[in-house]
Amino acid sequence: MTLAIPPRDADVTPRRLIVLSVPALLIGVVSALVLWALTAASEALSSVLWDALPGALGVDSTGWWTVLVLTATGLAVGLVLLVAPGHGGPDSATTEFAEPPQPLRNLPGLAIVTMLSLAGGVSLGPENPIIAINVAMLVAVGARFMPKVPAQLTGSLAVAATIGALFDTPVAAALLFTGIVAALKSGGALWDRLFLPLVAAGAGAITMHLLGQQAFGFDVPGYDGPKPPDLLTGAIVACAATVIALAMLAAFPVVYRIMHSLRHPVLIATAGGLLLGLLGLLGGPITMFKGLEQTGDLLANSADYDAAQLAAMAGIKIVALLVAASSLFRGGRVFPSVFIGVALGLLAGALIPAMPVGLAIGAAVLGVVLVVTRDGWMAIFVAVAIVGDISVLPVLCVIVLPAWLLVTRAPEFRIAPPDPGAPAPEAPEPGAPKANQV
Repeated sequence: MTLAIPPRDADVTPRRLIVLSVPALLIGVVSALVLWALTAASEALSSVLWDALPGALGVDSTGWWTVLVLTATGLAVGLVLLVAPGHGGPDSATTEFAEPPQPLRNLPGLAIVTMLSLAGGVSLGPENPIIAINVAMLVAVGARFMPKVPAQLTGSLAVAATIGALFDTPVAAALLFTGIVAALKSGGALWDRLFLPLVAAGAGAITMHLLGQQAFGFDVPGYDGPKPPDLLTGAIVACAATVIALAMLAAFPVVYRIMHSLRHPVLIATAGGLLLGLLGLLGGPITMFKGLEQTGDLLANSADYDAAQLAAMAGIKIVALLVAASSLFRGGRVFPSVFIGVALGLLAGALIPAMPVGLAIGAAVLGVVLVVTRDGWMAIFVAVAIVGDISVLPVLCVIVLPAWLLVTRAPEFRIAPPDPGAPAPEAPEPGAPKANQV
């Protein structure tokens, strides 16, 4: 999807920016409300699945119940993909943050399977599907009630607003759109081009804050400030995490092909759920779900884990992310990658006792998120947000450079959609990935 970031040079006036700020504010608020509603619904269902039902039945939710719930989640997701209009839209494994608006008929199925995945413990975040839902819905509503606002602009503002709401700050959207502005090479002052996305992202972030939602806020040991050895150890940890994430990237299409060899969406999702259940049984609840709350638990109780346990947690989460992303579940890959980065950072801190823990965590998160997003600004932002200490920023801005050299020629962390010019398969399966219109 080519994002529109108007106004163009000839249209840049304070009056025009102010006028367009009104729909941008509305888009920000609505995007946050949709995210909040989907999150609240999935949390309510999760409470039933993991607390109320096992409590009523007198079973241990960390035992065989894990396998049962995740297998049932996969079966339910597969059935919804099979029968829902639009089959839940494109497979999230093939999509980016910004995609063309989906038909409205896809949205109910997409919302249901996303809620099931989040509640059932699948190792994916909400970012890709919630952005798709907000873009499609707001473009359709805008065409009806705000016809003078271009559809591309509405879609772009919905992306910015949802990112602001997801990360509880407009900074993430600003960094993402800064890269987009640079890629478009359309001229004009940067802040003129970022003005409306920032309005939408700010409205989304503030709305989520008022609703009591907070994306980050972890307890990480403070960082005393840059020291000469930190550049070396930080670069080593960041590059090591990057190499591990690149290995995960290389394994992604292999796992995807294996899972899709089952061909039928119900079989693919059910088998994926079963594998995720077994991984959850092996790693425990901390290696399940989207990973954000589990990241907080891991940081709060990091002293309870030795190096071997941290390595096992990171490895199990890597496999869980690959299986989930390859099994037709709808969800994003950023939040699980944060958990992987934190586990690797704590592992680095255990292996290099002289290295500040905050720096080790920030460097490892930077390396993993850099591969998953292919965006240095986003990787730096997430790393600083996790550490919660701005003093780590100067070091991260330096150590991202050697890590980027490892990433720059690597492919994107997604499965390439089918070539529109390739011959169609004889019997396409419902819910199978379709070519994206870019």
